[in-house]
Amino acid sequence: MIKITKDYFSLRQIGESGQCFRLTRTGENGYSLIAFGKYLEAQQRGNEIIFYCSEKEYEKIWKGYFDLDADYEAIITSVDSGDTYLRQAVSYGKGLRILRQDLWEMIVSFIISQQNNIRRIRKCIETICERYGEARISESGVSYHAFPEPEALALASQEELQDCNLGYRSRYIRQTAGSIVQGEVELERLQKMDYGQARAELKRLCGVGDKVADCICLFALHHLDAFPRDTHINQVLERRYRQGFPFDRYQGCAGVMQQYLFYYDLNGEL
Repeated sequence: MIKITKDYFSLRQIGESGQCFRLTRTGENGYSLIAFGKYLEAQQRGNEIIFYCSEKEYEKIWKGYFDLDADYEAIITSVDSGDTYLRQAVSYGKGLRILRQDLWEMIVSFIISQQNNIRRIRKCIETICERYGEARISESGVSYHAFPEPEALALASQEELQDCNLGYRSRYIRQTAGSIVQGEVELERLQKMDYGQARAELKRLCGVGDKVADCICLFALHHLDAFPRDTHINQVLERRYRQGFPFDRYQGCAGVMQQYLFYYDLNGEL
Protein backbone atom coordinates (compact mmCIF):
# COMPACT_ATOMS: atom_id res chain seq x y z
CA MET A 1 0.00 0.00 0.00
CA ILE A 2 1.29 3.44 -0.98
CA LYS A 3 -0.22 6.60 0.48
CA ILE A 4 0.52 9.98 -1.08
CA THR A 5 -0.76 13.53 -0.78
CA LYS A 6 -1.21 15.30 -4.10
CA ASP A 7 -2.96 18.53 -5.01
CA TYR A 8 -4.42 19.01 -8.50
CA PHE A 9 -5.25 15.32 -8.79
CA SER A 10 -8.68 13.70 -8.96
CA LEU A 11 -9.32 10.08 -9.85
CA ARG A 12 -12.99 10.94 -10.40
CA GLN A 13 -12.24 13.70 -12.91
CA ILE A 14 -9.61 11.63 -14.70
CA GLY A 15 -12.10 8.76 -15.01
CA GLU A 16 -14.75 11.07 -16.46
CA SER A 17 -12.44 12.89 -18.86
CA GLY A 18 -12.63 10.59 -21.89
CA GLN A 19 -8.93 9.76 -22.00
CA CYS A 20 -9.03 6.49 -20.03
CA PHE A 21 -11.68 3.78 -20.41
CA ARG A 22 -10.64 1.14 -17.84
CA LEU A 23 -10.61 3.35 -14.76
CA THR A 24 -13.83 2.55 -12.89
CA ARG A 25 -15.41 4.04 -9.82
CA THR A 26 -16.19 1.24 -7.36
CA GLY A 27 -17.66 3.24 -4.48
CA GLU A 28 -17.79 6.70 -2.97
CA ASN A 29 -13.99 6.89 -2.70
CA GLY A 30 -12.86 3.71 -4.44
CA TYR A 31 -11.56 3.05 -7.95
CA SER A 32 -10.18 0.16 -9.95
CA LEU A 33 -7.93 0.35 -12.97
CA ILE A 34 -6.52 -2.10 -15.50
CA ALA A 35 -3.49 -0.88 -17.42
CA PHE A 36 -0.23 -2.34 -18.73
CA GLY A 37 -1.60 -5.78 -17.90
CA LYS A 38 -1.89 -4.89 -14.18
CA TYR A 39 -4.88 -4.45 -11.89
CA LEU A 40 -4.90 -1.59 -9.39
CA GLU A 41 -7.27 -0.54 -6.65
CA ALA A 42 -7.10 2.97 -5.24
CA GLN A 43 -8.96 5.27 -2.89
CA GLN A 44 -9.05 9.04 -2.70
CA ARG A 45 -10.29 11.38 0.01
CA GLY A 46 -9.50 15.01 -0.72
CA ASN A 47 -5.85 15.23 -1.69
CA GLU A 48 -4.94 11.93 -0.01
CA ILE A 49 -4.65 8.96 -2.35
CA ILE A 50 -3.98 5.34 -1.45
CA PHE A 51 -2.69 2.93 -4.10
CA TYR A 52 -3.05 -0.73 -3.15
CA CYS A 53 0.15 -2.02 -4.69
CA SER A 54 3.78 -2.58 -3.79
CA GLU A 55 6.26 0.29 -3.71
CA LYS A 56 8.11 -1.32 -6.61
CA GLU A 57 4.97 -1.46 -8.78
CA TYR A 58 4.03 2.11 -7.83
CA GLU A 59 7.44 3.43 -8.82
CA LYS A 60 7.66 1.34 -11.99
CA ILE A 61 4.12 1.83 -13.33
CA TRP A 62 1.62 4.02 -11.54
CA LYS A 63 3.72 7.04 -10.63
CA GLY A 64 4.49 7.62 -14.29
CA TYR A 65 1.07 6.51 -15.50
CA PHE A 66 -0.64 9.25 -13.47
CA ASP A 67 2.06 11.82 -14.34
CA LEU A 68 2.62 12.44 -10.65
CA ASP A 69 5.99 14.16 -11.02
CA ALA A 70 4.57 16.90 -13.27
CA ASP A 71 3.81 20.36 -11.84
CA TYR A 72 0.18 20.96 -12.76
CA GLU A 73 0.00 23.97 -10.46
CA ALA A 74 2.50 25.71 -12.73
CA ILE A 75 0.43 24.80 -15.78
CA ILE A 76 -2.75 26.13 -14.16
CA THR A 77 -1.15 29.38 -13.02
CA SER A 78 0.12 29.99 -16.57
CA VAL A 79 -3.44 30.53 -17.82
CA ASP A 80 -4.07 34.03 -19.15
CA SER A 81 -5.88 36.02 -16.45
CA GLY A 82 -7.96 37.66 -19.18
CA ASP A 83 -9.23 34.34 -20.57
CA THR A 84 -12.29 34.00 -18.33
CA TYR A 85 -13.61 30.87 -20.02
CA LEU A 86 -10.35 28.90 -19.81
CA ARG A 87 -9.89 29.98 -16.20
CA GLN A 88 -13.38 28.65 -15.42
CA ALA A 89 -12.57 25.39 -17.22
CA VAL A 90 -9.30 24.97 -15.33
CA SER A 91 -10.96 25.73 -11.99
CA TYR A 92 -13.67 23.17 -12.72
CA GLY A 93 -11.30 20.40 -13.86
CA LYS A 94 -8.19 21.19 -11.82
CA GLY A 95 -7.83 17.53 -10.80
CA LEU A 96 -7.20 16.38 -14.37
CA ARG A 97 -3.87 15.00 -15.52
CA ILE A 98 -2.69 13.72 -18.87
CA LEU A 99 -2.07 10.02 -18.33
CA ARG A 100 0.88 8.14 -19.82
CA GLN A 101 -1.01 5.16 -21.22
CA ASP A 102 -0.14 2.11 -23.29
CA LEU A 103 0.32 3.03 -26.95
CA TRP A 104 -1.38 -0.03 -28.49
CA GLU A 105 -4.35 0.24 -26.14
CA MET A 106 -4.80 3.91 -27.04
CA ILE A 107 -4.65 3.20 -30.77
CA VAL A 108 -7.51 0.71 -30.49
CA SER A 109 -9.44 2.73 -27.89
CA PHE A 110 -9.53 5.90 -29.95
CA ILE A 111 -10.40 4.10 -33.15
CA ILE A 112 -13.37 2.76 -31.19
CA SER A 113 -14.12 6.27 -29.89
CA GLN A 114 -15.10 7.60 -33.32
CA GLN A 115 -18.76 8.67 -33.43
CA ASN A 116 -19.23 7.05 -30.02
CA ASN A 117 -19.95 8.06 -26.43
CA ILE A 118 -17.89 7.24 -23.35
CA ARG A 119 -20.31 4.64 -21.97
CA ARG A 120 -20.40 2.68 -25.24
CA ILE A 121 -16.63 2.97 -25.69
CA ARG A 122 -16.13 1.45 -22.24
CA LYS A 123 -18.50 -1.40 -23.06
CA CYS A 124 -16.82 -2.16 -26.38
CA ILE A 125 -13.38 -2.22 -24.77
CA GLU A 126 -14.62 -4.41 -21.93
CA THR A 127 -16.03 -6.87 -24.48
CA ILE A 128 -12.89 -7.18 -26.60
CA CYS A 129 -10.78 -7.57 -23.46
CA GLU A 130 -13.00 -10.40 -22.21
CA ARG A 131 -12.94 -12.15 -25.58
CA TYR A 132 -9.37 -11.57 -26.73
CA GLY A 133 -7.37 -10.45 -23.69
CA GLU A 134 -5.37 -12.76 -21.46
CA ALA A 135 -7.24 -13.79 -18.29
CA ARG A 136 -5.31 -12.91 -15.14
CA ILE A 137 -5.73 -12.85 -11.38
CA SER A 138 -4.43 -9.96 -9.31
CA GLU A 139 -2.41 -10.43 -6.12
CA SER A 140 -5.59 -9.61 -4.20
CA GLY A 141 -7.48 -12.40 -6.01
CA VAL A 142 -9.45 -10.29 -8.51
CA SER A 143 -10.02 -11.85 -11.94
CA TYR A 144 -9.55 -9.52 -14.90
CA HIS A 145 -8.45 -9.47 -18.54
CA ALA A 146 -5.45 -7.69 -19.95
CA PHE A 147 -5.87 -5.61 -23.09
CA PRO A 148 -5.69 -7.83 -26.22
CA GLU A 149 -2.35 -8.05 -28.02
CA PRO A 150 -2.21 -6.99 -31.70
CA GLU A 151 -1.84 -10.63 -32.75
CA ALA A 152 -5.14 -11.59 -31.10
CA LEU A 153 -7.11 -8.86 -32.84
CA ALA A 154 -5.39 -9.46 -36.18
CA LEU A 155 -6.50 -13.11 -36.09
CA ALA A 156 -10.11 -12.24 -35.28
CA SER A 157 -12.50 -12.08 -38.22
CA GLN A 158 -14.33 -8.89 -39.03
CA GLU A 159 -17.60 -10.63 -38.19
CA GLU A 160 -16.27 -11.67 -34.77
CA LEU A 161 -15.24 -8.11 -34.04
CA GLN A 162 -18.62 -6.83 -35.17
CA ASP A 163 -20.14 -9.11 -32.53
CA CYS A 164 -18.30 -6.92 -30.00
CA ASN A 165 -20.54 -4.02 -31.11
CA LEU A 166 -17.70 -2.30 -32.92
CA GLY A 167 -19.72 -1.65 -36.07
CA TYR A 168 -17.77 -0.20 -39.00
CA ARG A 169 -14.75 0.17 -36.70
CA SER A 170 -14.28 -3.63 -36.86
CA ARG A 171 -12.49 -3.37 -40.20
CA TYR A 172 -10.32 -0.52 -38.95
CA ILE A 173 -9.20 -2.45 -35.88
CA ARG A 174 -8.53 -5.69 -37.73
CA GLN A 175 -6.49 -3.96 -40.44
CA THR A 176 -4.64 -1.80 -37.92
CA ALA A 177 -3.76 -4.87 -35.84
CA GLY A 178 -2.47 -6.51 -39.00
CA SER A 179 -0.34 -3.47 -39.82
CA ILE A 180 1.27 -3.63 -36.39
CA VAL A 181 1.84 -7.40 -36.52
CA GLN A 182 3.36 -7.16 -40.01
CA GLY A 183 5.65 -4.33 -38.96
CA GLU A 184 4.22 -1.77 -41.35
CA VAL A 185 3.97 0.60 -38.39
CA GLU A 186 6.26 -0.13 -35.44
CA LEU A 187 5.17 0.78 -31.92
CA GLU A 188 8.75 1.11 -30.66
CA ARG A 189 9.65 3.54 -33.44
CA LEU A 190 6.53 5.60 -32.74
CA GLN A 191 7.62 6.05 -29.14
CA LYS A 192 10.88 7.63 -30.28
CA MET A 193 9.33 10.09 -32.76
CA ASP A 194 8.55 13.74 -32.17
CA TYR A 195 4.95 14.93 -32.31
CA GLY A 196 4.82 15.72 -36.01
CA GLN A 197 6.49 12.48 -37.04
CA ALA A 198 4.33 10.36 -34.75
CA ARG A 199 1.12 12.04 -35.92
CA ALA A 200 1.98 11.39 -39.57
CA GLU A 201 3.01 7.79 -38.90
CA LEU A 202 -0.18 7.04 -36.94
CA LYS A 203 -2.29 8.30 -39.82
CA ARG A 204 -0.94 5.45 -41.92
CA LEU A 205 -3.08 3.11 -39.82
CA CYS A 206 -6.57 2.22 -41.02
CA GLY A 207 -9.19 4.40 -39.34
CA VAL A 208 -6.76 6.92 -37.87
CA GLY A 209 -7.35 10.51 -38.94
CA ASP A 210 -6.30 13.82 -37.44
CA LYS A 211 -8.41 13.68 -34.28
CA VAL A 212 -7.63 10.06 -33.41
CA ALA A 213 -3.91 10.56 -34.11
CA ASP A 214 -3.87 13.58 -31.81
CA CYS A 215 -5.63 11.64 -29.04
CA ILE A 216 -3.04 8.87 -29.30
CA CYS A 217 -0.18 11.40 -29.34
CA LEU A 218 -1.55 13.14 -26.26
CA PHE A 219 -2.76 10.25 -24.11
CA ALA A 220 -0.15 7.60 -24.98
CA LEU A 221 2.96 9.34 -26.31
CA HIS A 222 2.57 12.36 -24.00
CA HIS A 223 3.09 14.93 -26.74
CA LEU A 224 1.51 17.80 -24.84
CA ASP A 225 1.25 20.02 -27.92
CA ALA A 226 -1.29 17.62 -29.44
CA PHE A 227 -4.73 19.28 -29.39
CA PRO A 228 -7.46 16.81 -30.42
CA ARG A 229 -10.46 18.46 -32.05
CA ASP A 230 -13.79 16.70 -31.83
CA THR A 231 -17.31 18.11 -31.94
CA HIS A 232 -17.09 19.44 -28.38
CA ILE A 233 -13.78 21.22 -28.90
CA ASN A 234 -14.76 22.62 -32.30
CA GLN A 235 -17.91 24.09 -30.75
CA VAL A 236 -15.89 25.63 -27.91
CA LEU A 237 -13.42 27.14 -30.38
CA GLU A 238 -16.28 28.54 -32.46
CA ARG A 239 -18.06 30.05 -29.45
CA ARG A 240 -15.12 31.24 -27.40
CA TYR A 241 -12.07 31.56 -29.64
CA ARG A 242 -13.25 32.95 -32.95
CA GLN A 243 -9.91 34.70 -33.40
CA GLY A 244 -8.14 31.40 -32.79
CA PHE A 245 -6.91 29.58 -29.71
CA PRO A 246 -3.65 31.10 -28.34
CA PHE A 247 -1.40 28.13 -29.08
CA ASP A 248 1.75 30.26 -28.90
CA ARG A 249 1.08 31.06 -25.25
CA TYR A 250 0.57 27.41 -24.36
CA GLN A 251 3.42 25.75 -26.20
CA GLY A 252 4.30 22.56 -24.40
CA CYS A 253 0.93 22.29 -22.62
CA ALA A 254 -1.77 23.02 -25.24
CA GLY A 255 -3.03 19.45 -24.88
CA VAL A 256 -3.53 19.95 -21.16
CA MET A 257 -5.61 23.04 -21.91
CA GLN A 258 -7.61 21.01 -24.43
CA GLN A 259 -8.44 18.50 -21.71
CA TYR A 260 -9.65 21.23 -19.35
CA LEU A 261 -11.83 22.70 -22.12
CA PHE A 262 -13.19 19.29 -23.15
CA TYR A 263 -14.03 18.24 -19.60
CA TYR A 264 -15.71 21.56 -18.78
CA ASP A 265 -17.77 21.53 -21.96
CA LEU A 266 -18.76 17.89 -21.41
CA ASN A 267 -19.58 18.06 -17.71
CA GLY A 268 -19.57 21.52 -16.25
CA GLU A 269 -20.73 24.34 -18.48
CA LEU A 270 -24.41 25.21 -18.12
